[in-house]
Amino acid sequence: MKLDRVLLSLAAPALAIALALAVSTAVLVLSGNSPAEVFSLLGDQTTQLGEIVKTINRAGPYYISAVAVAIGFKMKLFNIGVEGQYRLAGVVAAGLGFALPLPSYLRLVGILAIAVLVGSAWAGLAGALRAYRGVSEVIATIMLNAIALGLTAFLLTRYFKDESEAAQVDFATRTGRIPQGGRMPDLDWLIPGEVPGGVSLNAFILLAVAVGVGYWLLIWRSRFGYDLRASGANPWAARASGVDAKRMTVLAMVISGGVAGLVGLSSIVGSAPYSYTEESFLAGLGFTGIAIALLGRNNPVGIAFGALLWSFMDIAKTPLSRADLPREITTIMQGVIVLSVVIAYQVVERVSERREAAITAQATDPDPPGDDAPAPSGVTA
Repeated sequence: MKLDRVLLSLAAPALAIALALAVSTAVLVLSGNSPAEVFSLLGDQTTQLGEIVKTINRAGPYYISAVAVAIGFKMKLFNIGVEGQYRLAGVVAAGLGFALPLPSYLRLVGILAIAVLVGSAWAGLAGALRAYRGVSEVIATIMLNAIALGLTAFLLTRYFKDESEAAQVDFATRTGRIPQGGRMPDLDWLIPGEVPGGVSLNAFILLAVAVGVGYWLLIWRSRFGYDLRASGANPWAARASGVDAKRMTVLAMVISGGVAGLVGLSSIVGSAPYSYTEESFLAGLGFTGIAIALLGRNNPVGIAFGALLWSFMDIAKTPLSRADLPREITTIMQGVIVLSVVIAYQVVERVSERREAAITAQATDPDPPGDDAPAPSGVTA
């Protein structure tokens, strides 16, 4: 029985990836390109050390973004505001992290704390509106996204802009560069051999691992996580058992926003340019996190595989372009995977429910005795 459940849970992502490959193959054939050449190049990416390191580095922010979304999903809340939360948290953390006179050993901790606090506060607004005014968190977070982007631009240009000569030469609108003491170290010592192209393994991936472990402990190994999941599954039953649903709504959004605040720090404390740079700061990670959370079924391990897969396809766009092959094929694959995985999960879930219902019915409602059944003792036929 347990093996059947595992196989059913693996069927959905396997079906989604197979469908994505089939659709991508059809698109390549119709456009006059060779599917074998494209897929061969994608396969080569898995054996090149430099591309593997790039994939891991890119997967870190994706993973944290997806965990932030998944925390809301566990409460049946759709935190579509991760985009605004991490960008606002990023500019404030980078600006204050550069300006505050902190000792080197506290600067990194301070930047992380500021990012978490800003993300939590911004998401908490949407949680409070949902809990106490009945405002849909989807509408609230979309509106807060727009406000956050405008506020980010205002803070960057008015208060946090680097006016140094180096910034003027670069023609960059950015915060000051975080000093060496506030940066995460590289993890090149973990890599066997030299990585071509000067690519370094970013220690930000360790933060992503810590977030994943914390997410697992919080949701599946704590009373709070049980209350959160119960409130999402059946708020009326949770309320009857003494759980404050409004409080859980606010806390779920606050925690989700706190995790979201860490998403953009990969280019602030993890790797160059070690600042919030308007022209090159990674955008769209919040919406990508939604797709990866769906792909990973809100499971920390599933999200990790989803983040690595998404990152792999993103990194593959560059070598595809160099080989004069359509880089858009990876975007098509990503879109088809997300669409098909949602459908596949629904199909698998219905199949699982029918199987469980049949097993339950068989166990609780045995077949009535027929004509050939022996008569009870003392009764003649």
